Amino acid sequence: MHVHLKTLGCRLNEAELESWVRDFQSRGHSITDRLTDADLVVVNTCAVTGEAMRKSRKLMHRVQRDNPSAKLVVSGCFASLDPTQNAQSLGVDLLIPNQEKDHLVEIASRELDLHAMPELATLPGSNSLLASGRQRAFIKIQDGCRYQCTFCVVTLARGDEKSKPEDHIIREINILQQQGVQEAVLTGVHLGGYGSDSNSDLSRLVSSILSETDIPRLRLGAVEPWDLPDNFWSLFHNRRFMPHLHLPLQSGSDSVLKRMARRCKSAEFQRLVEQARAEVPDFNLSTDIIVGFPGETEREWQQTLDLVERIGFGHLHIFGYSPRPGTRAARLPDAIPKAVIRARSQQLHQIGKQMKKELLERYLGRQFPVLIESDQSAEGALPAGYTPNFLRVLIEKAQSAGDLTNNIRTVRCRELSAEGDALIGEVVDRPSSASPRMAS
Repeated sequence: MHVHLKTLGCRLNEAELESWVRDFQSRGHSITDRLTDADLVVVNTCAVTGEAMRKSRKLMHRVQRDNPSAKLVVSGCFASLDPTQNAQSLGVDLLIPNQEKDHLVEIASRELDLHAMPELATLPGSNSLLASGRQRAFIKIQDGCRYQCTFCVVTLARGDEKSKPEDHIIREINILQQQGVQEAVLTGVHLGGYGSDSNSDLSRLVSSILSETDIPRLRLGAVEPWDLPDNFWSLFHNRRFMPHLHLPLQSGSDSVLKRMARRCKSAEFQRLVEQARAEVPDFNLSTDIIVGFPGETEREWQQTLDLVERIGFGHLHIFGYSPRPGTRAARLPDAIPKAVIRARSQQLHQIGKQMKKELLERYLGRQFPVLIESDQSAEGALPAGYTPNFLRVLIEKAQSAGDLTNNIRTVRCRELSAEGDALIGEVVDRPSSASPRMAS
């Protein structure tokens, strides 16, 4: 059977999709990039914003329109919040709630009577990620969240916290590394809560992965700032643990943070960043900001702008607030007009763009090992990859550089891209001589 998979939303959704790809192939099914060629379509939906819900609904409509004969399996947060309506109105053959999505392939095979010839099964050592141009694997290590930020619908959709056993994670990473994957990214709804149900924690897991695998690069997805233990920064002494974190701030105003039920005040967040930069060379930080939370005054908005500029981020993920039914924030008074949200978002986008440019300029003339993810992403485009601290680099390929795809090569950063959002550099080493993490 030919299976086509689509996902929207977070890195956790991507990790789940990659796991499903491997599970489908192990059962003898083939993966197709073409929707029209598929016998089965799997959609992993998102509901973090109103726009994400609209895109999820639109994607399911497109599946029905472009391939009405294919069976449609749907999971994810949008599908889980109102399963009866979504299944009936969008022509879903099988809806699998978030609590059961780790067994999606097994459930779909049973309920939809999927069959595959044994000779089509994936051969040992074949790599679905690299076949689709992926050198980085997202590894789901836990699901669910015990906290209830007032704006967050994901907590409602994902349910209680559940951690994947440590040995299962290590085994998965070792298999992927043997298949050629160079970088693993640990993901979860509440990543810092890993081990709360299994007498473990995130620091112990990271230490075990670094000790019991040879994966050249290990990263974390988003981690809440209040979840980082005191000894966390010492983990970065291992050069395979990449010096970049995504720490969601959401607002720079303590009064807004209180209405959001966030557990980290602005001064605490700033001290955490200062500690990280003092202890981890070339540490890079990205964050989330919600614009136009109910009741956000001009003064509160200015507090956010001031804190963002004071800290300085490598990248800003900016979300205009949209009420999610069932959340406490949806019942708060003093909604902010959409025009104000748009204006504030644009203001923050400009600040973020300038901050990224200033950050990149500091690395001109430096050398980094870059994981090159594509030799040519588009016709005439330069090969591209990322430094250990997650700076995008476009590479002018020398004739002597050899094949660059899925290689970690030392690159000297010479200039900024025309848009000012990436570095441009040249390979300065011979193939296979770069270490996982170094800079000069």
